[in-house]
Amino acid sequence: MPDPLLSALSARLQTARRITVLTGAGVSRASSVPTFRGTDGLWKSFRAEDLATRDAFERNPRLVWQWYEWRRGLIASCEPNAAHHALARWTNNRQVTLITQNVDGLHERAGSRDLIRFHGSIWHLRCARGCAQGSAAWEDRRVALPKLPPKCPYCDSLARPAVVWFGETIDATVFERCARATDCDAFLSIGTSSLVYPAAGLVQAAKARGALTVEINPETTSAGASLDMAIPLAAEQALPQIEI
Repeated sequence: MPDPLLSALSARLQTARRITVLTGAGVSRASSVPTFRGTDGLWKSFRAEDLATRDAFERNPRLVWQWYEWRRGLIASCEPNAAHHALARWTNNRQVTLITQNVDGLHERAGSRDLIRFHGSIWHLRCARGCAQGSAAWEDRRVALPKLPPKCPYCDSLARPAVVWFGETIDATVFERCARATDCDAFLSIGTSSLVYPAAGLVQAAKARGALTVEINPETTSAGASLDMAIPLAAEQALPQIEI
């Protein structure tokens, strides 16, 4: 029997012209990609300030790249789950903007369109020095990379993962696209802790503009209480049941 909350949400979404979805690490959990803040979170074993900051990279780029190489190898063995596939259908069938905080690339592998990578992609690199050509990220899905740390192919400086590290700001163009996407009829926050700003503020921005706001997460977050609906289910359970 369909969950009554999901049936009610389906009915609301079928009349929405513009839908925006924000996904977090919980969407990839069923694909065996470890979350950062769950009970199996990566930060339980490693301190973020040792591995995911510009200072850490400048101190020991090889150590940072060894960690990212390990993560790339782990993610390469993962497959998109039912939540990724449901969202891919949404983006292909309706006017749905998908914003993801995840860097794992599983939304892309599932076939999602109109995707905004809020924190970048673990499969993209860019010049650490910021040379003119290497400032634009390039894709490299090889596992393992032939050399650690890898070099920028344009100026031979070190390359870095094209992800947003702690203490760094979101790319202005990316943030502007996300801000525009809060002008929608419905905004769904799925599988996210609602702790990481500025991404966590997007759902409130949408609410302020009159959107239906929904959280889908196994545990209701601090933000969930202020939204229109909070559905305590895992993404891979909930999303296949939602008809839009």
